[in-house]
Amino acid sequence: MEQNDEDYKLIFEKEGVYLHTNAKRNNQDTSIPGFIRIVERAGIPALEWSPLEDEGRSAPAVLYTRKEGEGGEEDTNFDPGYEPDWAVISTVKKDREHVPVKESGQWAFSLPLSELYSLRRARFSLGRNFLVLTSRGGHPLPPLHFHRGGTRELLRAMHRYIVLDPSPVDGRLFLAYPHDSGSLSQSFDKLHLLDDGHSDLVTRFIHDPYATTFGGFSKVTNFFRAALRPPDSPAHPRSAHDPSLPCQLDEEPGFELITCGVELGPRPHVTRGPPLDRWEEFLDPEGRVKDPDRIKELVFRGGITPPLRKEIWKFLLGFYPWNSTTKEREDLLRVKTDEYFRMKVQWKSVSEEQEMRNSLLRGYRNLIERDVSRTDRHNTFFSGNDNPGLTLLHDVLMTYCMYNFDLGYVQGMSDLLSPILFVTQNEVESFWCLTGFMELVHQNFEESQEAMKQQLLQLSILLKALDPELCDFLDSQDSGSLCFCFRWLLIWFKREFSFEDILVMWEALWTRLPCENFHLLIACSILQSQRGELIGSDHDFNTILKHINELTMKLDLQSILRGAEAIYLQLAQCQELPVKVQQVLGLHTPSSSEDSSPDLQAGDTQRVLDQSPAGAAAAAPRAYAPTYP
Repeated sequence: MEQNDEDYKLIFEKEGVYLHTNAKRNNQDTSIPGFIRIVERAGIPALEWSPLEDEGRSAPAVLYTRKEGEGGEEDTNFDPGYEPDWAVISTVKKDREHVPVKESGQWAFSLPLSELYSLRRARFSLGRNFLVLTSRGGHPLPPLHFHRGGTRELLRAMHRYIVLDPSPVDGRLFLAYPHDSGSLSQSFDKLHLLDDGHSDLVTRFIHDPYATTFGGFSKVTNFFRAALRPPDSPAHPRSAHDPSLPCQLDEEPGFELITCGVELGPRPHVTRGPPLDRWEEFLDPEGRVKDPDRIKELVFRGGITPPLRKEIWKFLLGFYPWNSTTKEREDLLRVKTDEYFRMKVQWKSVSEEQEMRNSLLRGYRNLIERDVSRTDRHNTFFSGNDNPGLTLLHDVLMTYCMYNFDLGYVQGMSDLLSPILFVTQNEVESFWCLTGFMELVHQNFEESQEAMKQQLLQLSILLKALDPELCDFLDSQDSGSLCFCFRWLLIWFKREFSFEDILVMWEALWTRLPCENFHLLIACSILQSQRGELIGSDHDFNTILKHINELTMKLDLQSILRGAEAIYLQLAQCQELPVKVQQVLGLHTPSSSEDSSPDLQAGDTQRVLDQSPAGAAAAAPRAYAPTYP
């Protein structure tokens, strides 16, 4: 190709990139070898591919040119930290005028990077990486297979011109935005999301998605907001004031704007009680718990003293049945110990050679080893090198992969295990307690992230009923989606409170009192505790995110728990509470004319409340009347 030197600048070039004209066939004719390039034509960057037969010269294997001002030298050995199994595609269609891709031959193309809409990583069955690009007109280009590697370098060079916005709904999907795309780029700069000037969030997300979620989604939430939009919905264009930003939560199909419309009444005053410090008196002569509901009430009201946590947690997390005798629990422990070690042997007996042929197990092990090395290292139980606590943390998580291989290990699960292991200090008991905990939250870690989207929607419903003014303010500042609460809900506030506070919070949540979604009320309590700071200040999108993120380790747990319970009582006592709010709180009882449906379940917690002395004494079946020790 003849180029005008003044108008043309080569930024990146890689050979050995095959264009597949028919991805469903493996005939030799369907794979065309060629070059992939990033070039600037008259200052406009573009991604180009041309077949090898059109080239009259040899090209270097990898060429990367730094930005002007960085020396202008070529660097063929840098490693930006991307995982090697990158690729690109999009399932998102946009209703807009199509900008055609320039073609210089039958298959050669030149796509301006400003017209690249989205990327999706993928991997060929033989281990080769491939990329499929989709333009903003919604037209995918043929797959590009990288037979000699180079996807990491290509994407690093692309990031010079565009920002890639990952979607938690699909870990392989990324949307492309210009660097000056409003709040997105401002959030990076103002919140110092990047560790240094030479790294980027996309690199960190691909390398370590959940760790980046913990550190980044609470600060910059455009990523998750993109996931709240259905991928091919033409009815949800990007916002008019900034077409690079995802649409808002209240544009989600089926989302109903909730305003209470009635007077909620005064918020009751709530007090906390002392921690549960008695246990034997609640057992009958054979060791059965005589009044499980009373135990749960006391735990919810004040927590548990440290010496009793190890025993009572096993009941709260379902390892021991509440009606089991001491002898039955001893027998159960023997059976569960044998079962645990049978599963542990499965991964311990895998040889290095076998593991080389099991990429899934190898991936789980790598993630676990990386997370174990950085989980709660400030705690003496996990601090220092060659700590036996770290070995137990590793072994329990690896064994969980054998127990639930479909889910396996997802980053963040180590945060859930470490407090349990700290309390039980027993490998077998901590494993079975973890399985009980995961029964409650496993959907948070599923790839679809549907459970997380649903919880954010439910949180919005609650907050709109409680405080429409606060919601209006957040909406006005582009923060109405509440996606900065993502990390809170994902791992139940583990990173927001001190280690000791988390023990108290979690044991209260495990009682499932006063409702199964009490963690959402905790989130409401936190947000309302910051109401004056948010509304009374000159906050914008970025400063709201920054303020919420800086609440970490600064919140008073007892005050937050009192506020959350008071919110529940206030809502439960409202006689005209919107049905959507009742459903979130487990208060809605379908009329005889209504069909039962999964989203109207009252849950086990409400049945416990109905059977409790407080529930029996209440005139209104929806009301939760607290009792005190």
